[in-house]
Amino acid sequence: MATEGARAVRLRTQVLLLQIVVVTLTLGVAFAVFGYLSDQRLRDGYGQRALAIARTVAADPAVRDEVTRYAPGAISADPLLRARLAAGPLERIAVDTTERTGALFVVITDDSGIRLAHPDAARLTEHVSTDPSGALAGREVIAEERGTLGDSVRAKVPVLEPDSDRIVGAVSVGISTEAVRDQLLDDLRTAGLLVGAALLVGIAGSMLLARRWRGLTLGLEPAELAELVRGQAAVLHGIGRGVLAVDSSWRTTFVNDEARRLLGIDAEIGRPVDEIGLTPRVLEVFRGLDEQPASATVGSHIVVVAARPVHRDRRDLGAVLTVRDRTDVEALTRQLDAVQSMSTVLRAQRHEFSNKMHLISGLLHGGRTEEASRSIDEMIGAGPLGAAAPGIDAIHDAYLQAFLAAKAAHARESGVELVLGPNTWVDGSLVDPVDVTTVLGNLLDNAIEAVRASGNPVKQVEVELVQEDSTLHIVVADSGDGVAPELIDVLFTEGTSTRDSRDVPGGRGVGLALIRQIARTHGGDVRLASPRGDAPPLTGAEFNARIPEVLVDSKVSWPHQI
Repeated sequence: MATEGARAVRLRTQVLLLQIVVVTLTLGVAFAVFGYLSDQRLRDGYGQRALAIARTVAADPAVRDEVTRYAPGAISADPLLRARLAAGPLERIAVDTTERTGALFVVITDDSGIRLAHPDAARLTEHVSTDPSGALAGREVIAEERGTLGDSVRAKVPVLEPDSDRIVGAVSVGISTEAVRDQLLDDLRTAGLLVGAALLVGIAGSMLLARRWRGLTLGLEPAELAELVRGQAAVLHGIGRGVLAVDSSWRTTFVNDEARRLLGIDAEIGRPVDEIGLTPRVLEVFRGLDEQPASATVGSHIVVVAARPVHRDRRDLGAVLTVRDRTDVEALTRQLDAVQSMSTVLRAQRHEFSNKMHLISGLLHGGRTEEASRSIDEMIGAGPLGAAAPGIDAIHDAYLQAFLAAKAAHARESGVELVLGPNTWVDGSLVDPVDVTTVLGNLLDNAIEAVRASGNPVKQVEVELVQEDSTLHIVVADSGDGVAPELIDVLFTEGTSTRDSRDVPGGRGVGLALIRQIARTHGGDVRLASPRGDAPPLTGAEFNARIPEVLVDSKVSWPHQI
């Protein structure tokens, strides 16, 4: 462990040092570029300054007049001429301009390049040390040259004859490169201070970034993170449950394949959880961070979802939603309910048949053959199911008959009478009895519960089944208290229930949403026809269901019959 800790420290130090080196190199390159550009800018600026001074001197009328006086060949190395020039107006103008502007020199020449004014009077009447041909040809020249007074940035401008364009001389103004260098050093010192401050800020930022990185990775090193990712991929994609994770901002951070399949989503990492396509029921459970399992329907799947927050070291890391598939379990449960309904009816038939057989046996032993014969005729004519649910002979499907007889027995146990509507007629056979009995059973159970809990002294539920080609129409009405106005718009929304769900795993409020989904899968629907009836005794709610393609002609064999 000590070796791993030292290695982790070395890794963080290397990252920090690398960031500091990158910041230092970046600032160094920026400083070098700044120095180069500043040097070029200063030299160009001083050149333009020298040019402006030279232009001003060359345009002075006194300078133009005096230079024009010295025609070609009029200048010689005569000491008297040199003394006259040294005391003349050109020398005064040149010296005054040099002192006022801080230039290194101001030199005035004739059209042959002979000095007429110079800071060093001993060099008057001598030829200039640098080439004056550009200015004497009529061009303005800026150049960095070395002359008798040292290196300088100089500008050369032609002097024109008064009232004429004839070039009679030139003015050369120079500014020492030492001035340029001094100004550059001042600029570089200022820039150096700024670069140093930026370097300190960069180092501090690198340290904060390293600290932030450690916080974001929860103190884990790259090898540990890689192992964690491999383990996550192996476990979370291999388990039989769906897992959806979000961060503290409710943006998706992980979705395994099972969650994508069960929730019908194709979530992109980083998207808000509200935008990935979760159903309202699932999103409500997730947002509520309810750890108690809750049932939900998603497409063709019935799932159980649960959510829990995730914390580490007292930090909120987000939340995780787990999803389990209960589609097959619910299908088996519905089939088991159907079998139990059949079993209940068969037990009732056996009991009733046994009682009638005892009656007939007693009549025969007592020699009362005529009464025994009438009892047999009544038993054959009515049948046990007819006694359990009057009018059930209008339904020709044996499975549907048995199911309704079982529900009628269940209703009687709850003190509720289940009656068949007068228009009931089903001549065909069911091809999907599980789905049909799921829809019918849920509507009947809800109606029986509503009647049992109501204060109406008449406890009655009426069910009417009508066949239209292969479509089965179901109408269920009751004598309960009806549907409250605030529940009408949300009655088929998952999680809506008027009963206590604390004792039910997964919660209530799934039944109506489930049967509507089953009906719509067949191309039909389930709807609330009336929240409250006005024809006593059926003063409660009335539900209509339409399920296409679930009936066939009774002569056709039923492949799913149990």
